[in-house]
Amino acid sequence: MPVKRRPRRGSLQFLPHKRAQRIYPRISFWGTSKDVKPLGFAGFKAGMTHIQTIDNNSKSPTKGKIITRPVTVIDAPSLFVCALRFYKKSPSLHVVSETWTDNIPKSLELDRKTRAGKKNPAPEHFDDVRLLVCTQPQKSGMHKKKPDVFELGVGGDHAAAKKQYGESVLGKELSAKDIFKPGEYVDVTAITKGYGYMGSVKRYGIRIQGRKDKQMHRHVGALGSTTPRKVDWRVPQAGQYGFFTRTEVSKRIILLDHDPTHINPGGGFVNYGIVPQSFVLIEGSVPGTTKRLVFMRKASRVSAVEPIDIRYISKTSAQG
Repeated sequence: MPVKRRPRRGSLQFLPHKRAQRIYPRISFWGTSKDVKPLGFAGFKAGMTHIQTIDNNSKSPTKGKIITRPVTVIDAPSLFVCALRFYKKSPSLHVVSETWTDNIPKSLELDRKTRAGKKNPAPEHFDDVRLLVCTQPQKSGMHKKKPDVFELGVGGDHAAAKKQYGESVLGKELSAKDIFKPGEYVDVTAITKGYGYMGSVKRYGIRIQGRKDKQMHRHVGALGSTTPRKVDWRVPQAGQYGFFTRTEVSKRIILLDHDPTHINPGGGFVNYGIVPQSFVLIEGSVPGTTKRLVFMRKASRVSAVEPIDIRYISKTSAQG
């Protein structure tokens, strides 16, 4: 007997399927932490490799044995703290003041209004403090020149403690080791690979019509009923596919290191090159293509720290 029902093809979770506004994402939730330090970091996706490690999962059938895991290499040069941004709740958060450092990188190319107001003092009343940082792509393996500017949330229970920490790092650099440690779980956010205008088969995974089904095959069987005289928004149709903001939760950090000779393959990573300085190894895959900025924040669902015993890191060239 034929199956009379099936799951819906495609997901309605992320509607509307629109292009992201910029090539690196906006983080709307930073989570909470009692430690007064940044809640996230960002780096450039270099590529993937694999490692061999001891399985420490107590419920795994391969417990205690050597297994192979895929890992993603994130080129993580230090971030430069440009400014402190003060927020006030009334009722939602809005910016009341910014305090900029004097030694702003020339590559930042700020406008005159920002430069003139960069020495604004901290307000008397504020409810939250965040760091305004910029990337330093000249320290990465890419040829990118202009840095990306974004916010980093700061952990802690009191705004005064956040302000004191922000003043201590203003005009200085932050590394991934200052924020994360090996075995810690993070949530990863990035802009996915863009494919442009695609059909409903590629976009939603609908079934391709049979040989004798009219004149078209790669289209949905019916757009809906005669009445009401409109197409429902749930009907899978052609449109934008890819270049979306996506978050993958609970990714374990395998390794944080400043010696790139441990992971650089022969000839470098394909479409990226050589990782020159510090890097982060993340278990599994992450969204986005190579050279794309990837955000890592404190995990919102997992707080455990599970260090991993690395026995081997593959440095085999992917260029043959």
